[in-house]
Amino acid sequence: MIDTLYEWIWWDRFWLPVNLTWADLEDRDGRVYAKASDLYVTLPYAIGFLLVRYLFERLIATPLAASVGIREKARLRVPDNPILELYYLSHSRNPGQAVIDGLSKKSGWCVRQVERWFRKRRNQDRPGVLKKFREASWRFVFYLLALIGGVVSLYDKEWFYDTWEVWNGFPKQTMLDSQYWYYILEMSFYGSLLFRDFKEQIIHHLSELCRVFLVEGRLTVCFSLFSLLPQSAKLFNYAKWERTCNSLFVVFAIVFMVTRLVIFPFWLIHCTWVYPTLQYPPFFGYYFFNVMLVVLLFLHIFWAYLILRMVKKFLFGKVSHPFGSGLFHSFFSTLHPFPL
Repeated sequence: MIDTLYEWIWWDRFWLPVNLTWADLEDRDGRVYAKASDLYVTLPYAIGFLLVRYLFERLIATPLAASVGIREKARLRVPDNPILELYYLSHSRNPGQAVIDGLSKKSGWCVRQVERWFRKRRNQDRPGVLKKFREASWRFVFYLLALIGGVVSLYDKEWFYDTWEVWNGFPKQTMLDSQYWYYILEMSFYGSLLFRDFKEQIIHHLSELCRVFLVEGRLTVCFSLFSLLPQSAKLFNYAKWERTCNSLFVVFAIVFMVTRLVIFPFWLIHCTWVYPTLQYPPFFGYYFFNVMLVVLLFLHIFWAYLILRMVKKFLFGKVSHPFGSGLFHSFFSTLHPFPL
């Protein structure tokens, strides 16, 4: 049954143009092609990223945080209450009024005490500044290395400048070692985030995995640049460097609009939507990947709307700086595990 399901999922007619089969993409004559089995190696690499992150946060990020005056503050723990703790862990962190009334009767506490316990318990679980600084530092370092690695591996490729070259010889295109390692490491990184922040950001990390899988190299480099800016902004925000934060916000907004609303639709989606049909009739994989990219574009439009709202509030003096805006916090909570 498993073999039948595997064969159905990877049926040639789904993913390849007409008159082509997976047999046509077997390695031969010194040519190496991308394979679905390549994705299996991302699991051990994701575990490796978790280990590297652990060492980085404790040996590098923590001393760095201390050097700029960031330290973890002691927090008061809520009183022990097995009934409330069990409900908090297994059901909901923010129960409704009817549930609170029921828990009040079970625990022998008044309603106000139960409400206060849940409020303090949620505050107890919120990450402190030190934890958020370490998280942002780890992401900043990875995105910086991804940006540098992407530019180094792509700057001399013809298809980096001419989108038509992307489809030259498709799908019989040799996969370069630089391409292989760039995508494997990117997917392994987001896989490690999926393991680490499973409950908080599963949707975001899955969308990033799809983005890495769907988006060609030049746009992945642009996205690394975009992701680099808010992480650096977070670091300066935690260190109370307000003027630097404001400058980074301006750069971030410009880069977002250019990469997500100009380059992405008019460069990438045009390349994936128009050029393939000049060589092959549309097939399932063509529609599937393009629909996913269009969905991603709609998300970009929504995020751009939030950014413009923040810009409006910033320019007209409703907030002293954009990183103090609750709207900015809610926006980045959809992109990253920890709000500013």
